[in-house]
Amino acid sequence: MASWVLTECGLRPLPRIYPQNRTGLTSKTTNLLKLRQPPVSKSYNLGSSVKVSSWSRQRNWALNVAVPVSVPVSQEEDKERETVNSVNEQEGEFFDPGTPPPFNLADIRAAIPKHCWVKNPWRSMSYVVRDVAVVFGLAAVATYLNNWIVWPLYWFAQGTMFWALFVLGHDCGHGSFSNNPKLNSVLGHLLHSSILVPYHGWRISHRTHHQNHGHVEKDESWHPLPEKIYRSLDNATRTLRFTLPFPMLAYPVYLWGRSPGKKGSHFHPGSDLFVPVERKDVITSTACWTAMAALLVCLNFVMGPVQMLKLYGIPYWIFVMWLDLVTYLHHHGHDEKLPWYRGKEWSYLRGGLTTLDRDYGWINNIHHDIGTHVIHHLFPQIPHYHLVEATEAAKPVLGKYYREPKKSGTLPFHLLGTLLRSMKQDHYVSDTGDVLYYQTDPKLNAVEKIE
Repeated sequence: MASWVLTECGLRPLPRIYPQNRTGLTSKTTNLLKLRQPPVSKSYNLGSSVKVSSWSRQRNWALNVAVPVSVPVSQEEDKERETVNSVNEQEGEFFDPGTPPPFNLADIRAAIPKHCWVKNPWRSMSYVVRDVAVVFGLAAVATYLNNWIVWPLYWFAQGTMFWALFVLGHDCGHGSFSNNPKLNSVLGHLLHSSILVPYHGWRISHRTHHQNHGHVEKDESWHPLPEKIYRSLDNATRTLRFTLPFPMLAYPVYLWGRSPGKKGSHFHPGSDLFVPVERKDVITSTACWTAMAALLVCLNFVMGPVQMLKLYGIPYWIFVMWLDLVTYLHHHGHDEKLPWYRGKEWSYLRGGLTTLDRDYGWINNIHHDIGTHVIHHLFPQIPHYHLVEATEAAKPVLGKYYREPKKSGTLPFHLLGTLLRSMKQDHYVSDTGDVLYYQTDPKLNAVEKIE
């Protein structure tokens, strides 16, 4: 029923500023009454701007991460989204990252220059040559000098270079290294096996991560634990999971047994991670991993275990810490809590917009700008050397859905504080609701203080 107002000309109905409530909209009145932090377990029926169907896994290495080329969105849905966000901006309200964005994936794609999509295999190979040369050069210099002032510097530098090799293998897994599937596969196996990563096993699970980013149940990498699973963990596991440095050493454990609540192994062809047509690929990668492990054992007999620990063992664990740190902080630790989704509220676009860019200072160039993570998540086909330019071009479209990273010094020491804060606050999400925010277990923090 319309509201009425008295004017000089008599009674007339009060004009509507925006459409009436319907599925997919939150009223202006409701927005005005919202607190700055939405309730952590409340389900928001805001609708999704882009929906992506689950793509069947195929053995086509050129199509490693499924991203929709175009997504149909009705004009009416566009108007609804624009109404929600534009009214908020006009009234000076807070920005709710859980609302559907007033743009779609095609809008972002159109803003990115066409040359950013071009994959240059020669340029990609130049980074491989550079990184491999640095790895062997560092090992040669450290072995020649062989003193305890040089070794700690070597460990950090070499561990960082192992991480750089991983990022290049990661590009092979996405198909952003080149348009040649065989080249991607061969180099991906060489790069990843050298640092004890099963290439196809990881590639497939990482594809699952990208296809379901931001989804509480279906995401594959550092996804939140639903409260029921969190409460089911024994005290030791729960404490270790949120007490540094243990979470930063989790990657090898994840490769063997995945995350709590999920079963399977990246090495086993019969794992739930894979479909039957992918089993030969997994066997190939596991064989390559085994060959590398055997080579390391032989080198232990030739060079001695202490020398191998210094040359390879410690840098390997530095690499693991880099991997866990970077992957965690690209999905956690923002100053304001970001949503996770389940059910009909999730979409490929909304999930991707909850990722974060990070600035790693001098390390940006070394690890191939992996810190430009938002555009990489939405369009993993873009080569790493075009990510910065693509991000700058997409910012005007993304608006407040893009969160500018805090600038780093020479080394990203500021991220350690972000990591610590997140580990103390981001413990689990509710078992119910479709738009969720991390909740904190005060008992866990109390236990840490007592210890």
